[in-house]
Amino acid sequence: MANLTEAELQALRLLDTPTVCNALEVLVPQRRGSGYTVEPFVCPRPLSRPIVGYARTATIRSMQPSTRSPDAAQALRLEYYEHISSGPQPTVTVIQDLDPIPGYGAWWGEVNTNLHRGLGSLGVVTNGSVRDIEDSAEGFGLLAGRVGPSHAWVRVEEIAVTVHVHGMTVGPGDLVHADRHGAVVIPHDVAASIPEAAAEIASREHVLIRASNEQGFDINRLRELFG
Repeated sequence: MANLTEAELQALRLLDTPTVCNALEVLVPQRRGSGYTVEPFVCPRPLSRPIVGYARTATIRSMQPSTRSPDAAQALRLEYYEHISSGPQPTVTVIQDLDPIPGYGAWWGEVNTNLHRGLGSLGVVTNGSVRDIEDSAEGFGLLAGRVGPSHAWVRVEEIAVTVHVHGMTVGPGDLVHADRHGAVVIPHDVAASIPEAAAEIASREHVLIRASNEQGFDINRLRELFG
């Protein structure tokens, strides 16, 4: 798996996530019904631009205290941060909350958003909760299941595993594109082709949009365009 160049990553950042999904429908038609978020989420702070990065994954729980010893819990937490900082960057953190009530306790707030940004993460996609919205790291993307006030007993359970978040399955190292519309996993082998495919689709759509704003546009004109 070859990593994308900075120019290729930048080209993807210029596209919103729906446009990326449009391109994938052409490039990987068998992926049309999967690989993206399909469940409701909150984006409590607008993103200045889409985030694109390699997935770092983990699972969490918060409803009950951990049964690990303090030393074991600390060791696992440090192992988690090592996972976040390892491998190609930039990264997107994808966290699955395993509790019956996802988001009972928030892993994400002022401290963790700053730590993750410092370790190369551009943002998080999670079915869990976020808090400290105004004090979260500047520019850090937040797509979550809910906003909540407390940590409860939140802690990491597993690291670098396949996770399922908002109907999207993500493995460690997957390329993730996300914005306020949701997130999608981009197959590595077509990632560099997405901007060109998106441009071709936009060109065809522009013909329809331009015609719909012309004087005298009607169903007959639309039939001509579709013909």
